[in-house]
Amino acid sequence: MEYTTLGNTGLSVSRICLGCMSFGTSDWRDWVLGEEDGIEIIERAIDLGINFFDTANMYSLGESERVLGTALAGYDRDRFVVATKGYFQMDEDNPNAGGLSRKAIEQELANSLDRLSMETVDLYQTHRWDYDTPIEETMAALDDAVRRGQVRYLGASSMWAHQLAEALSVSERAGYDRFVSMQNHYNLTYREEEREMLALCEKEGIGVIPWSPLARGYLTRPHDAIEATPRGQDDEHLQRHPYREGGGPEINARVAELADQQDATMAQIALAWLLHQDVVTSPIIGTTSVEHLEQAVEALDISLSDSDLDYLEAPYQPLRVSGHD
Repeated sequence: MEYTTLGNTGLSVSRICLGCMSFGTSDWRDWVLGEEDGIEIIERAIDLGINFFDTANMYSLGESERVLGTALAGYDRDRFVVATKGYFQMDEDNPNAGGLSRKAIEQELANSLDRLSMETVDLYQTHRWDYDTPIEETMAALDDAVRRGQVRYLGASSMWAHQLAEALSVSERAGYDRFVSMQNHYNLTYREEEREMLALCEKEGIGVIPWSPLARGYLTRPHDAIEATPRGQDDEHLQRHPYREGGGPEINARVAELADQQDATMAQIALAWLLHQDVVTSPIIGTTSVEHLEQAVEALDISLSDSDLDYLEAPYQPLRVSGHD
């Protein structure tokens, strides 16, 4: 395993982050694994040297956090970097169980820590931008969580670049802890983040930990075969994202071609492309099998030439923004 620092912090994280949305309960999504299978994958990730784990309170409505906490309980907690997120509604009967108000942050962070069986989470992230709460209130509440010792670092997820710039400005003016990472939507078939967000992150020293690095499975198998998988049939988010629009099918075909040339899987080539992007810290890999996890780690050893990178990128066409409002 390779390690790097998260943005301008001194926090060391593995170059592969294990995303835990796939663990929890199939009552939430058909393709989600239960506790036993989820723990097996988490333990194999530890064996492979992965020390970075990402979850969220809304994944299986808290069950993902509980599974991750259970899996890590038998290990030295200091070995790991645990990240979770808050924003999405957790209780339809409680209007304050979502968003980024002070009340929501304080109670949902406390609930997350309880499910994780941890006193402190390493990285606490805003899952989306809250248009109903002033960013000053959100950043003040997050800073207080750091000062209480509940959170070590603050991160953000998908938003407009001007919103991240505003949040950083608020923190600078008030002397608050600032966002140190951006978990954004970025892969070979969705590169709109290159227009503004990635440049801002690079300028501000913010770590980039992309979600959906394999386009929710679209970059793991040929274009015509994606519907054959349970996720391809049932995942509304896969259907909604524009991966198959514009140059997506041609990019998919070129990934398959390079995979054949390098005796690799399509997922490994797509992941290797991300790992070759200097601004990317640690792609977040979600998986439902140990085999796919092992293949993801092997992608660290795949070298792509400049001509390979150009070949993969050439068919890309501008797309509608997807992943945030």
